[in-house]
Amino acid sequence: MDLQLKGMTALVTGASTGIGRAIAGGLAAEGVKLCVAARRRNLLGALSREIVAAGGPEPLAVEIDIMHGDAPARLARAARDGLGHIGILVNCAGGSRPPLAIDASEEEWEHAMTLNFIRVRQLTHAVLPGMIERQWGRIINITGKSEPERLIAATPAKAAVHAWSKGLSREVGRHGITVNCIPPGRIMSEQIRRKYSEEYRTAQSASEIPVGRYGEAEELACLAVFLASPIARYITGAVLPVDGGLRRYAF
Repeated sequence: MDLQLKGMTALVTGASTGIGRAIAGGLAAEGVKLCVAARRRNLLGALSREIVAAGGPEPLAVEIDIMHGDAPARLARAARDGLGHIGILVNCAGGSRPPLAIDASEEEWEHAMTLNFIRVRQLTHAVLPGMIERQWGRIINITGKSEPERLIAATPAKAAVHAWSKGLSREVGRHGITVNCIPPGRIMSEQIRRKYSEEYRTAQSASEIPVGRYGEAEELACLAVFLASPIARYITGAVLPVDGGLRRYAF
């Protein structure tokens, strides 16, 4: 299937490792011109060399901490200057922390909400005018489950992204722009390896995941690349998990 992506442009955050890196590689393989952003320049450099070695266009690499207050505006400007315009935005920067105590500080809550929702919203709204002007765009948010097991600050932030994305999709659909969310299940990454031991991963795979294993970043990236394509034009406002059947809820 021709995804009709060759020559298009994309900004991918959280692109240095894991899911963001896999999505960037998948888009590059389809001929997309990239701006890749993350905090670790050395890893962005390694990604750029890998893309070029595979025959893809050399990405524009932007070293940035998305938590800085002016980061969304600076990143959007750098991507526009380097690419000419931003046709596809993949919001992949984010993260979770251990469960919070009921009396957790405001700082802990604010950090999680800022990283996982506010910066996603701010960066998206920074690139939207260009998409509206060109009457085409794709916004893909890599989120997480919004069904809380404990008091984890990232969970309501991810739920906020889902609700905001649905509302935004209803506003921008007439401009040829789609907005979708992909909540990962257990996808192998630095964060997963740090949080869960091999023994825990083996036990959970056997008891809770129907396909019997943790996923690979590339298995999520294939969906993101499809959603970024022109042929996915009738899919918007959706939350599409990639989790090997881990989640038990029906809707």
